[in-house]
Amino acid sequence: MNYQETHLTLKAAFDSNTEQELFGQFQLIPHCFESESYRILPGNSHYSCAIHGTSFKGNAPGDVIDDDTADVNINDILIDENRKFNYHILKPKGVDKADKITFIFHGFNEKNWDKYLTWGHAIAERTKSTIIYFPLAFHMQRAPKLWSQNRPMFRMSETRKADYPNVIDSSLSNVAISYRLHTQPQRFVWSGLQTYYDIIQFIEDAKAGKNKHISPDFNFDIFAYSIGGFMTEILKLTNHKNYFDKTKVVLFCSGPVFNRLSPVSKFILDSEANVALYSYLIEHFDSHLKKDPILNHYIEQDHLEGKVFHAMLDYKKMREFRETLLKKYQNDFYALALEEDAVIPAFEVINTLNGAYRDIQIPVDIIDFDYSYTHENPFPVTNKDAELINQSFHQLFDKVGAFFNQ
Repeated sequence: MNYQETHLTLKAAFDSNTEQELFGQFQLIPHCFESESYRILPGNSHYSCAIHGTSFKGNAPGDVIDDDTADVNINDILIDENRKFNYHILKPKGVDKADKITFIFHGFNEKNWDKYLTWGHAIAERTKSTIIYFPLAFHMQRAPKLWSQNRPMFRMSETRKADYPNVIDSSLSNVAISYRLHTQPQRFVWSGLQTYYDIIQFIEDAKAGKNKHISPDFNFDIFAYSIGGFMTEILKLTNHKNYFDKTKVVLFCSGPVFNRLSPVSKFILDSEANVALYSYLIEHFDSHLKKDPILNHYIEQDHLEGKVFHAMLDYKKMREFRETLLKKYQNDFYALALEEDAVIPAFEVINTLNGAYRDIQIPVDIIDFDYSYTHENPFPVTNKDAELINQSFHQLFDKVGAFFNQ
């Protein structure tokens, strides 16, 4: 079965959101998850850090609501879909409790898992591991369905274009996330930290025997794409309780620090949201850290994950700290960059992962496919160039499988 046929079969099974048997070799299983860290999100009246016994009054103001954006600019803490959701497991048939898993982490502003299904299946075939498709906060099934509905999002995009005549690449695909980050760019920080803690929760629950599909003594690797790689770098470099000691990481179209990305795209962010996010995270982040005691606690004080997050924002800042960690774990990373990637340029992957003085030995393979592709769609599901796409897909995932199997 070729790439295109496999994609269609997996998509139909995934869309059913029920347990399915696939190809006589795998089981696709939805499994529920409830985030314990959602209280960190904007919109709460009281915040506390259980690790340090510290409490804060809620200083994250309610969102600026108007009639045009009320459906997307609601307080994050109130969005139930982000708190309780299903993730999916692709498990080799006959495996009771998996002792080897691979997380798949997706990109920014993703609405569905379609393109990732074949990626996970290809890794499972090559490594015999169980695949966990785990969504980042406010993405995939963790976002209200309204944010993906064409008509209301088209109307909202038209309003946005009228309000901001110079906006670039506003579209029905990115208008929800663009409005939300334009209004409150700090959401990037808090949703990122929630995702980080959710993944740690997943690992600790499984280690405690709370996941009936995973053995408590499991090992795990990570395949991460785009912004999912940003999260993965924070997880690996923080190495909470040494959980990630044996974890191998493949970064696909991913790896640079935040201010070396170019996310303005009809499928990712519009230009107004990007400016607001850059202003908050790069130009004025130090000022926000001084003014916001909650942000200061999680980023500047005794939370290594916050310090690593900070180090992954600006190429010039905290470079020695970041590069020391990357060098420490250099044997556990492998990056695959695409020559024609305009969102995450290949040379920026090298700049971050190999260091300013090119003394970090993380292998970065730069690949150029012989068909038309983009960052957002590296393996189009189309009849045009189908055989070439199929060959390129399998060649790339042969590289991924070889690295994970070392």
